[in-house]
Amino acid sequence: MSPIQQIILDKLKELPPEKQGEVLDFIESLQPETKEDRPTLRGIWAGVEEITEEDIAEARREMWGNFSRAIE
Repeated sequence: MSPIQQIILDKLKELPPEKQGEVLDFIESLQPETKEDRPTLRGIWAGVEEITEEDIAEARREMWGNFSRAIE
């Protein structure tokens, strides 16, 4: 155990239980989120049908279909 860890532990032992709980809450708030907390791409897209090349081509035609006429 490092010296700083020992100092923290000694001071923690001196605190009443409710303050020790506050220290625990604070320490947990400092820890970074784990990967499990973030949704995966697989989870986000679960249940979505496979997008085919034809689906993409159709969306492009719908979006850009009248583009050249709009400029004229």
